[in-house]
Amino acid sequence: MFRFFFIFIFFSVVLLHPITSYGSHISDPTVRLLQSRISNNFSKKFCNSIQNGLSKDEAMTSAIIKTENIVSFSYNPQKKWIEKEDLANQISIKVINDCGWSFGLMGKEGIDYFKSYFLEIYDKTTPDKKLSS
Repeated sequence: MFRFFFIFIFFSVVLLHPITSYGSHISDPTVRLLQSRISNNFSKKFCNSIQNGLSKDEAMTSAIIKTENIVSFSYNPQKKWIEKEDLANQISIKVINDCGWSFGLMGKEGIDYFKSYFLEIYDKTTPDKKLSS
């Protein structure tokens, strides 16, 4: 009888006072979709520039500026939730998969190199802006 009473009290407390948890904006599908669109746009611009004969530095700077302009004028309120590191990682994966072979980058090492390269050039190109907000 005591055991039944204890179980009843325990479940009553758990059901009446559930643990509060907060959702993460990072796992929001709309944020991931926007991040995917930005990385696809960047990759397309970067790879086209490489194929048209621009150097990696010129292609990177051009793609960053063009992508930044598109994001800046976007009215999507989800852009403020995009993390620069996550976006840089997704951009790196997309670029290496799309055209990394054309300038000698492949695999995990290529992705890591391109990510650090992207962040370095991005910080130099747009010191006062955030790609994601």
